[in-house]
Amino acid sequence: MSFRLAAYAVCIENGRALLARHMPPNGESNWTLPGGRVEHCEDPFDAVIREVAEETGCIAVVDRLLGVDSRVIPAAEAHAGVEHQNVGVFYRVHITGDRLRPETNGEITESVWTDLSDVPGLRRSSLVDIGLSLAQALPATGHVDPVPVDGLIQH
Repeated sequence: MSFRLAAYAVCIENGRALLARHMPPNGESNWTLPGGRVEHCEDPFDAVIREVAEETGCIAVVDRLLGVDSRVIPAAEAHAGVEHQNVGVFYRVHITGDRLRPETNGEITESVWTDLSDVPGLRRSSLVDIGLSLAQALPATGHVDPVPVDGLIQH
């Protein structure tokens, strides 16, 4: 089994969410939240700020911790063909500066402000639904019910 600890930014302003188009080298593109792997000895709080800057070109400020999600992707559905556990730490953030741009030498090809009403029609990572659910519900436990993966919602 592989394991990944990651930090994700949920940025909602004026009825729009900041989403990033992920283009893996060997797969279809999908929309996701800005964020990614927490590096060795890095705090997830610092990682989410770094990841937003790397992937979108923008400066993010963390407003609050939204919650933590842990999910196991079966080997048959995982990119590497090995069962994978992803633990995601979700933060509500707001953008304070700079302009959206593609990730330099990375897999994020663009970042856009997307109307919340348009999100259900997008091919997207389950991370989008988890983050938006956490932002809407603000559960006291910081836990959201599992998001079913099917159709437009991908791992």
